[in-house]
Amino acid sequence: MHGVTRDLVGRLLTLPLFQSEWVVWTLLGLSVITLGVAVERLWFYQTHRIDVLRVRSGLEKHLGSGDYAAAAQYLRSFDALETNVVLHGLRDSANGPDAVEDLLAGALSYERKRYEARLNVLATVGSNAPFIGLFGTVLGIIRAFHDLSADMANASSAVMAGISEALVATAVGLVVAIPAVIAFNALRGIVDGRVQDTELLARTLLAFLKGAELEPVRSE
Repeated sequence: MHGVTRDLVGRLLTLPLFQSEWVVWTLLGLSVITLGVAVERLWFYQTHRIDVLRVRSGLEKHLGSGDYAAAAQYLRSFDALETNVVLHGLRDSANGPDAVEDLLAGALSYERKRYEARLNVLATVGSNAPFIGLFGTVLGIIRAFHDLSADMANASSAVMAGISEALVATAVGLVVAIPAVIAFNALRGIVDGRVQDTELLARTLLAFLKGAELEPVRSE
């Protein structure tokens, strides 16, 4: 029975699934995907950025004159998270500041999802790459001890070579995970900053809408 089990294990270890090399190649593929996502997101953020203070100044100019149509046209000239959110609220400014505030919150959630697209790929790779590398190391160690049992004469060299080769998978997993985590945190920070800038423009719009609702004070 022991011999049958040993033969079965030996046959399983010859299958590609139990070779640690595919783990390393998988990790290298994930690193390419991570780099592609990071570059694409960074390019997207750079091409959809605005000078929020300048835009706020232009928005105040139109809102101050009461020309909401011109303000909407001004915001349409941009394609950024900040301006798209405020534009959603500005289109329904006739419904009052309370309704606009709700619309702004909904539009912010929608636009934020657009800006955070594919960031979950970075988070997933960053959190799972070390475990994938560890899995490859375990496979390599199992294979090393199997080789050890098959060739006791060269036991020391077989084990050392097998373990050193297996540890490469863990190292590659860490090399892939660390940049993925750094990229995720950096890009997520950019999105959080854009959300804060959106709050500035949104509050500017709400301030003008609430001011327009106030009745002028008449002196007797």
